[in-house]
Amino acid sequence: MEFKEVINRLKGMADPEAVSGMARFGINPENTYGVSIPNLRRLAKEIGKDHTLAQQLWASGIHEARILASMIDRPEEVSDKQLEVWVNDFDSWDVCDQVCMNLFEKVPFVWDKIEQWSSREEEFVKRAAFALIACLAWHDKTTKDDRFIGLLPLIVAAADDDRNFVKKAVNWALRHIGKRNQNLNRAAVATAIEVRDLGSRSARWIAADALRELTGEAVQQRLAKTK
Repeated sequence: MEFKEVINRLKGMADPEAVSGMARFGINPENTYGVSIPNLRRLAKEIGKDHTLAQQLWASGIHEARILASMIDRPEEVSDKQLEVWVNDFDSWDVCDQVCMNLFEKVPFVWDKIEQWSSREEEFVKRAAFALIACLAWHDKTTKDDRFIGLLPLIVAAADDDRNFVKKAVNWALRHIGKRNQNLNRAAVATAIEVRDLGSRSARWIAADALRELTGEAVQQRLAKTK
């Protein structure tokens, strides 16, 4: 499918009322058509994988086109330069999270980016680091526990960042590590206590929310069944 045809398809699915609703949830309404994620996924399936088209869609700057780009790109063709260009372009939490989930987590060398991005000052670059941790903890079934344990100090280091989109991603990362298995649950709970002891408002919120879930009956029962 050609670039212009894809853009016309997106325009045909535009929903101005949805754009207003997105703004209320902290999603950047600029260059946004209001196309739902299910509709984007259906369009992505129709298009198939296309690295060149993904680059064109990203360069358009259109909100939904960028999410669609992450759905159709080929992770094996993504370069270090592309990762840096795209992460620097993030201007909304949903684009950040969708790109991390649809594409970045599948790029073979993306683990190398987590520590780099976790110490960056830009809000959505920093969010991307912790969104990636959450996505990898959720979807990567082969990586050993030690690698995730090695990421816990990054969570402690970022827990004092009180920016909403950062602290929520830090919390997301901690919770998903802790839901992976019993060993990581114990490590995540210990990290949450360490975070709580930092004393800042953001750290207390991150820790309280994570501890509530990770020590809760539902998570503990599920983990006990998956020894």
